Amino acid sequence: MKKTVAFHTLGCKVNQAESESMKRLFREHGYEVVDFTAPADVIVINTCTVTHLADRKSRQAIRQARRRNPRAVVAVVGCYAQTAPEKVEAISGVDVLVGTRKRRDIVDLVEEAAREKRLINAVGDIRGATEFEQLPLDFSSRTRAFLKIQEGCNQYCTYCIIPYARGPIRSLSPEGVREAVELYVQRGYKEVVLTGIHLGLYGADLPGEINLARLLERIVTVPGLERLRLSSLEPLEVTDELLQVMAQRPQICPHLHIPLQSGSDHILKKMNRPYTAAEFSQRVERAWELIPDLGLSTDVIVGFPGERPEDFSATYDLVRSLGFSRLHVFPYSPRRGTPAAAFKEQVSPQIKEERVHSLVALGRELALAFHRRYLGRTLPVLVEHDRDRDTGLLAGYTGNYIRVLLAGADTLMGEIVPVTIRAAGEDGCEGILAVGE
Repeated sequence: MKKTVAFHTLGCKVNQAESESMKRLFREHGYEVVDFTAPADVIVINTCTVTHLADRKSRQAIRQARRRNPRAVVAVVGCYAQTAPEKVEAISGVDVLVGTRKRRDIVDLVEEAAREKRLINAVGDIRGATEFEQLPLDFSSRTRAFLKIQEGCNQYCTYCIIPYARGPIRSLSPEGVREAVELYVQRGYKEVVLTGIHLGLYGADLPGEINLARLLERIVTVPGLERLRLSSLEPLEVTDELLQVMAQRPQICPHLHIPLQSGSDHILKKMNRPYTAAEFSQRVERAWELIPDLGLSTDVIVGFPGERPEDFSATYDLVRSLGFSRLHVFPYSPRRGTPAAAFKEQVSPQIKEERVHSLVALGRELALAFHRRYLGRTLPVLVEHDRDRDTGLLAGYTGNYIRVLLAGADTLMGEIVPVTIRAAGEDGCEGILAVGE
C-alpha cells in the first residue's frame, strides 16, 4: 500500500501555494495525499504566525494531528516554526521542524525522522538567506494557478513578525517566472496569480534593471495566457510604470490589493509605514485615472497602540472617500519580538471591537456601491470548479474581482464566459450567461 500524507495549512495564499508544492514533492516520492481528518503515515502542519490567534491555531493543529494519528510522523513547517522553534519542540509528538527554508527536503527529513525515531530540527537562521527557494510547480488547483515569484520582506513595520519569519527579499529570475507561466498555460489554466511576501519589490535583489512592471511586460506575451493577476502590493510600489503596463495589457486583471493599515499619519509613522495618507490617496486616484474599472481592496488595522479617536476618524473618513471595493479589517494583535508589542497606550479590546464593527459596516456599504456600478453590464467571469454552497449556482470572478453567481452547466467550470449582471449585493453579483444575446 502507498504511504499517505495529510496537510493542514494556516495563513496566507503564499502558505497555501507552498503546501501544494510540498504535496507534489510527496507524490513524487510515492505518497498518496489524504484529507487531514483521515489516518495518515505523515502529517504536515504548515503554520502561520501573523497574529497571536494564528500561533494558537498552529499549536492546536499540531496537538490535534498527534491525537488523531499517534503513530504518524508529524512535521511542522512554516512561519511559526521559524520564529518559535523552541515552543514547537515543547509540544509533545513533534518529529520534524522545518521553517521557511529547506522545504524542498521535507520528504527526506520526514523519512529520516521515521528511521531514526528522533526529532529532526532543520530550522536555520533566515536572516542571511540570499537565494530564492523554488519549490516545484503545483498543478492540483483547478481554477487558477498561484505562482510565488518573491520571498522575504525588508520593511520591518513595527507590528509585523513576517520579516523575522521570511527573511530578506529574494526573487525568482524573470526566465524562471516566464517558464512557469508557460507551463501553467500549457496545463490549461486560464488565470495565473503572481504572489509574494513583498511582491512590489520583485527584482530588487536581481542584477540588471528588472522590476515588477518590466516582468509583466515579459510574461504577458506568453501565448495563450488569458489572465494574469497580482496579489498584494505596497502603496509606493504602485508606480506609474506599473499602472501604465496594467492599463495597456488586457491580460492583466484590473484589480489591486493595497494595504492602507491606517488613515492617520500619526499612526502610520508609529507603524513604520513609508507613506502618508495623502500619498496613499494620490496613488489610488492615479490608479483609477488610468484604470477606471479597477477593483481596489485593502487591509486596515484598528486599535494600534496610541490610536486616538481622531486617528480612527481619519482612517474611517479616508476609507469612505476612496471607495474600496473590498475591505479587510483586523484588530491590532501584539506580536512577541516586534517593537509595537512594547509600545505604551495599548487600546482596550472593547474599543478595538467597536472600531472593527464600524469599519466592517462601512466595508459592506462600499462593496455594495461598487457592485451596483456594474448592473446591466456584461463582464468576463472565470467560473470556479466548485458551486456556491448556499445556492447551488455556478460561481466565478470578474477581472476586477467581483464574485458572480450564475446558472449554468458544469461544463462551464474553468472557462471564462460573458455574464450580464442582473443583481448586486454586498458579497457580489448575480447574472446570466450572455452567450447568444
